[in-house]
Amino acid sequence: MSELLGLAFMQRALIAGVLMALTAGYYGVFVVQRGLSFLGSGLAHAAFGGVALALLLNQEPLWVAVPFTVLVALLITWVRERSGLGADTVIGIFFALAMALGIVFLSRIPTYATDAFSILFGSILTVSWADVIAAAVVTGMASLTLPLWGNWAYATFDRESALADKLPVRRDDYLLSVLLAVTVVAAAKVVGIVLISAFLVIPAAAARLVTRRFSAMTLAAVGFGAVAALLGLTGSYFLDLPSGATIILLQCLGFAGCLSIAWLKNH
Repeated sequence: MSELLGLAFMQRALIAGVLMALTAGYYGVFVVQRGLSFLGSGLAHAAFGGVALALLLNQEPLWVAVPFTVLVALLITWVRERSGLGADTVIGIFFALAMALGIVFLSRIPTYATDAFSILFGSILTVSWADVIAAAVVTGMASLTLPLWGNWAYATFDRESALADKLPVRRDDYLLSVLLAVTVVAAAKVVGIVLISAFLVIPAAAARLVTRRFSAMTLAAVGFGAVAALLGLTGSYFLDLPSGATIILLQCLGFAGCLSIAWLKNH
């Protein structure tokens, strides 16, 4: 372990991975409880389109992917509210649009295979201190929303009553969509776009199985995500496995454990 912590690239990966897991777990409880799990996949593929555009323009991916993904998140929320279509339908449309654009952008780049693989599946070796700073900024943004947690929880469980009480529910919907978009882009380097939605869904779903109170669910999801990221990154190094996939496999193992506990309680 001391050998591992002595490696600069692993230090960066561990810090960034744990920070992103904490943030994704915090937002994930709202995603799961509101039935928006597909939103994580939609935003992840929007991020793919943004990163591909950045590669085409030869720009820093973060500065292009963030506004691109935020725009898609806002459009999903706007169309969902005004079209009367189901959330999964609207997300599916933008999911396909972003992926198609990403593929077109990449097709215009002669040598994109290595960059595309890193984008899709994550890479410990490519995590820079700039990525760590980005992860810290995103986590800091999440902490600034803690005063809004009560309103978000209220609207999550009883949206109509929250609207009747004149809470800014629609504004908060847009805010949450934007923050989710930024989180997805920031986490892409560590876990990869293909698997980032799991960061939002699996820890929160596991926590929901073993906790009753929403506050406890939030804390459990945050803790579960952080532990899985730490153990997954460490295990991927020693076992020479892809970092993102290893983290997700551990999350799934934890989910299976929580499912077993919930089943035993009910029987």
